[in-house]
Amino acid sequence: MEFEKIKSWIAGQTKEMVALESLLTAIPAMAPESNGDGESKKCDALERWLVSNGITKLEHFDAPDERVSSGFRPNLVATIEGKKSDYNIWVCAHMDVVPTGELSLWETDPWTVVEKDGKIYGRGVEDNQQGLVSGVFAALAFVKNGIQPEHTIKLLFMADEEFGSAYGMKFLIKNHLDLFKKEDLILIPDGGDPKGETIEIAEKNIWWPRFHIIGKQAHGSRPDLAHNAMLAGCELALKINEMEQVFNKKDDLFDPAFSTFQPTKKQANVDTVNIIPGDDVFFCDCRINPCYTLDEVRAEAKKRIAEVEKKYSVKVEVTEMQAESSLPTSPDAHVVKALTRAIKEVHGINAKCIGVGGGTVGAELRNLGYSCVVWSTMDELAHQPNEYAIIENIAKDAQTIAWMAAN
Repeated sequence: MEFEKIKSWIAGQTKEMVALESLLTAIPAMAPESNGDGESKKCDALERWLVSNGITKLEHFDAPDERVSSGFRPNLVATIEGKKSDYNIWVCAHMDVVPTGELSLWETDPWTVVEKDGKIYGRGVEDNQQGLVSGVFAALAFVKNGIQPEHTIKLLFMADEEFGSAYGMKFLIKNHLDLFKKEDLILIPDGGDPKGETIEIAEKNIWWPRFHIIGKQAHGSRPDLAHNAMLAGCELALKINEMEQVFNKKDDLFDPAFSTFQPTKKQANVDTVNIIPGDDVFFCDCRINPCYTLDEVRAEAKKRIAEVEKKYSVKVEVTEMQAESSLPTSPDAHVVKALTRAIKEVHGINAKCIGVGGGTVGAELRNLGYSCVVWSTMDELAHQPNEYAIIENIAKDAQTIAWMAAN
């Protein structure tokens, strides 16, 4: 009966959810890498809102950053004490957002929430404010109704997720790992599907190499005097792509089920047509199934680089822009079973476990032996123009989180 009261209360809070989304959207919390000033102003507004609504046990774990006006990147933890302390229920959401991109592609002001047809539009309303607001209202349901949750709820509001989490989750793990217990149920509402039926328990390994090919420049009519860096780069790009045939084991947990080695970004080389370039740079985005290690990938790439260097008389320098490995969460983990049951009990949906090619802060925790899941009910509009969140989904996910805390 207590949970039905909580569930009903959450269902009646959609106007307040939109109001909180509006407050947060109006404060562009972008990283210095995006010419922003960080998350401090947004965190301050959120903190005032939480206190005014009765969530008062708040702790800061801020990361120093001289690039922003406040001098730090905020990481805020809100605690709602439960009856039991055997484990905590975490909802970990990030406060930073990406830039708007091309403004002409937006139909509304990205920094002003517009409500239409059951949706709200604005930068950050889904990524990651939907999960943030769902967590807040799940916790608030207990506070406002005078009900103590069975287990303590911890809301983590993180910085710097969009640029690698050096000032967010990675900072917390390095300096405040005692925040988390191995028994805790850790939910990261930063990815999902329109039905809320997929629970992400694994991520592909990520390898982003930058290849710098150094050859010899010459006139376009004298290839005999040149070592064509672009030609060598093109062949190397194809050789890296062909690694999909080497690391070819499939894992149906992922979509696509195979590892991907894709050449992507290419830098400009020469300024005119009649110059054979002696310098060329390109990048690859490689997403590798966890059955392979990054060291295996590096070794194979090294062999292919050597072949290109010999054939074209060039030198290839490799810089790793990103290299992340992630252990999976077991499908039998407590957090997976608890969330699966919550989704079934509250919404009648049979959830399933999946893996993803993208990276989340979950990888940092999983690699240290903490079980966590990524889940939400969303249309996945992250980083797109006209980003929106479905209002009903905010409430739906809040009810699911609340069930986990109440049982």
